[in-house]
Amino acid sequence: MNKDRVEGKLKDVGGRIERQVGEWTDDPKKQVQGTARQIEGKVQNAVGKVKDAVKKDSDASKPSTKPPQRAAESEDADEESEIRRSSR
Repeated sequence: MNKDRVEGKLKDVGGRIERQVGEWTDDPKKQVQGTARQIEGKVQNAVGKVKDAVKKDSDASKPSTKPPQRAAESEDADEESEIRRSSR
């Protein structure tokens, strides 16, 4: 979760509270300000979700940083087994 999602959610909740206070106090200015802040928060949260999705997609498409396994190891093990069997 990135910073935009957190800040967007906080603005959304703060805007809801401000809008509700405006309704309780019959203050249309507060209601409009709260609604605007709530919309701003929803947009910022959506931007954060898009950023997270892009990052997740780009991380999934990157090659693994884990080094590849050597195929020769299994051949070496087979040779050692054959050497042990023949020495018996």
